[in-house]
Amino acid sequence: MRVLLASDLHFDLPKLDAVLSRARDPEAGFDVTVIAGDLLDISSYVPLDAQVTVVLGYLERLAESGPTIICSGNHDLDHRTESGEKATRWMDGARAYGVHVDGDSVDLDGWRLTSCAWWEGPETLAALEAGLDRAAVERPRRWLWVYHGPPEGPLSWTGSRHYGDPELPRLLETHRPDVVLCGHIHQAPFTADGAWVEHRGTTWLFNAGYLRTGPPPFVELDLTEDRALWRSAVGSGEVDLTDPATAEAARLARLEPADRQ
Repeated sequence: MRVLLASDLHFDLPKLDAVLSRARDPEAGFDVTVIAGDLLDISSYVPLDAQVTVVLGYLERLAESGPTIICSGNHDLDHRTESGEKATRWMDGARAYGVHVDGDSVDLDGWRLTSCAWWEGPETLAALEAGLDRAAVERPRRWLWVYHGPPEGPLSWTGSRHYGDPELPRLLETHRPDVVLCGHIHQAPFTADGAWVEHRGTTWLFNAGYLRTGPPPFVELDLTEDRALWRSAVGSGEVDLTDPATAEAARLARLEPADRQ
């Protein structure tokens, strides 16, 4: 099974076009497309309801090319729960096109793929945990999560501080997924102490990162051949998913010399 990961598109239409083009590339042969949060942009001059209409159109076209999984990020919040916590509701509209969204799981090729919502407080965190507990029941041996915020570590490093999800390490310890596909921290793959890949315990974690101009960075995972490739405009890297030591080698070799920070 081949999986394409992008994240943090922030209502950038050329980036959305690039994801659609890459997902549809017959030579690449992707089986699943994942967007790990922040499809919208709360700082855009375009109203959120208009952004939603446009993004849903892209998601419909992505789903036509094959299974598509998205999760919410902090820019995707569009309403409040009864307790006042921010949450995401607009993604429910993507289900009509067959897109798998927050709280959904789908089983493909011996894997369970689960979308995890962005949480803002105890109510939305409890809903996330309950969803993972349900998804853990009678699941296949292999498990992949789509989860916007990475845990504290190289994938959450901005170059000056960490912005890691404080609950994810506990959830990883509880459920031990095989792969977690993240985003959120734009700079992590491009800073000296950051990374696009981390191996933690029994879990591989990935963050493709974000570049303001040009096409989005991608992580391309071949879960049949046990390898993952990172592609960006300023560097690339590859890891062997059977060998955790390759994560550190990929971190050190990921950037072209002129772009190392």
